[in-house]
Amino acid sequence: MLAAVRNFAKSWPAKILMALLAVSFIGWGVNQGGAGVVAGDSVVKVGSRTINSAEFRNEYDNYKKRLEQQQGQPITVEQAQQGNLDAVVLNGVATRESLAELMSRIGIKPGDKLVLAQIEKIPAFFDPISGRFDKKTFQQRLGENGMTPERFDAVLRDEMATQHWAVAVQNGLTAPRAYGALASVFALESRDLAYVTLGPNAVPKPAEPTEAQLQAFINENKTQLSLPEMRILTVVPFTPQASGAATAPVDPAELQKRYQFRKDTLSKPETRSIVQIPAKDAATAQKVTAALRTGQAPEAVAKSVGVDAITFQDRPLTAISDRKVGQAAFKMQAGEVATVQGDLGLAVVKVVSVVPGREVTLEEARPMLEAEIRKDMVAEKVYAQTQAYDDAHQGGASLAESAQKAGVTATTVGPITAQGVNQQGGQLQGFPPKILETAFNLPAGGESEVTELGDGAYFAVRVERIIPAHVPPLAEIRPMVTQVWMQREIVKALEARAEAIRARVAKGESLEAASGLPVSRLPGVTRQTANTHQDLGREVLGRTFAAKQGEVWVARAPNGIVVGRVENVRTDAGPTAARLAEENRGALAQAIFREMGEAAQLYARTKLKAKVDPARARNAVGFEPVVEKKGAAEKKK
Repeated sequence: MLAAVRNFAKSWPAKILMALLAVSFIGWGVNQGGAGVVAGDSVVKVGSRTINSAEFRNEYDNYKKRLEQQQGQPITVEQAQQGNLDAVVLNGVATRESLAELMSRIGIKPGDKLVLAQIEKIPAFFDPISGRFDKKTFQQRLGENGMTPERFDAVLRDEMATQHWAVAVQNGLTAPRAYGALASVFALESRDLAYVTLGPNAVPKPAEPTEAQLQAFINENKTQLSLPEMRILTVVPFTPQASGAATAPVDPAELQKRYQFRKDTLSKPETRSIVQIPAKDAATAQKVTAALRTGQAPEAVAKSVGVDAITFQDRPLTAISDRKVGQAAFKMQAGEVATVQGDLGLAVVKVVSVVPGREVTLEEARPMLEAEIRKDMVAEKVYAQTQAYDDAHQGGASLAESAQKAGVTATTVGPITAQGVNQQGGQLQGFPPKILETAFNLPAGGESEVTELGDGAYFAVRVERIIPAHVPPLAEIRPMVTQVWMQREIVKALEARAEAIRARVAKGESLEAASGLPVSRLPGVTRQTANTHQDLGREVLGRTFAAKQGEVWVARAPNGIVVGRVENVRTDAGPTAARLAEENRGALAQAIFREMGEAAQLYARTKLKAKVDPARARNAVGFEPVVEKKGAAEKKK
């Protein structure tokens, strides 16, 4: 919490991204439990605060976008569901709203002037020209981020209240010296470790398992040994690449036709800089014309007759608002002044400058036009193939026969899982997930309609056969199961021998005598130097620092089972310990502050009885509802 508050305090006036403000405390308390289910359209309700489905969807979208920016890649719906992203956001929002409601109830509320002063300091709301706060820019930025001024004001007040509370708690918070001393003793403690390692060769090799033992092992591990449902599919692809039209020659007549049609839009039109001064009558027009011809500034001339000059800077004919004025101006010479009766009234027009247009040639436009034509040819060819397939299929031809008549090739794929994994456990590369999704929603023998795949491609798929999820028979997996069973028996034997050695040492025998093996010794192991002994494994190192002096223990290691004993524990009570004791107090104070923040969040959610509706939250973000198992539902009843 401390890091979140300190970073927020430093950066939010300069980085007023609505997504960050809206979810700045999401992630706090994500493991906290919820309370009762909310009524109505409320997804979260805490006291007077309510978050409805639309607001929760906005919270979710902003949080997901933030994660995608951090990870540098998009998060799919499947990944979001698998990671329970809706629950993370739901608990985070509930915690945030609970803490904000608590701050409000105990009277921590920023004043209107303070809130306004902070808003006016945010660079995102500054006018780029004046460099000052601009109300229109403020409203525009909020609109771009899906937020109203009222909602932004509420969010900002909550953030400022939480910030002020955090700063008030943090200021002057110092960890006791005793805490620093304990931390330094802990950090500088060194231990002498003695241990023996029992490898696979330390116990006799077990006998080969019987048929009954293997079958019992399979029955015990059905979940791990079960193969998922697999399907054999026939796929008919209609792709731009397979159509052959992408490399077909372009008809010169079609190219010429396309060029004539696109020539005006591809060419650069003539542009002119024009000044237009409205005139209320002919006398005024004559006066303005005379003044412009003498070289007087158009703005001054227009002001002298009580109007504003209308300027068009390097604009094409189509940009001139008065059609007749534009037509006349584009027939005049540069520097020429004339009176024109326009559609919107009498006006005096001066042509300041002329930039001639440039017509693109056929050869210049050829690469682009040929690419466009080929793209259209491909689309037409693919469409024609799908129509030919549909006509043949509706006429009674099989899927394969229909594909042949359409000029495409039907391909058999599988057995394959819904995730695209084959029987050998390999991922089928380049196979579109949408085809799998469609196929796994069909029954055996079912066929899909011609379905759009994206990028101009289509497909049809038939489920030839469904292989239900099952545990393979022993004959198919005997070697693998036998190997795992043997390994398990070896581990059991090693653990039994290790426990026997531990018991003998605990009764007074030496480690050497009890094990009959060479003893390894590591003197002076500290928490700082432990990373140089990673070959022992995390469990062995963990027991080394958790055990009391003289205690004998057993732990698993990467290469076997370890029986170990800490023979000596030493602490440093000298100058280094004193220095660390003082240096540690700052970090300890931060740790205390984080725990205080977490305790405040938990207290707020418990005290205010925050209510959340997980089902409504899932629905708001478009997730599939959670289907409870029958047994679980009956237990709830």
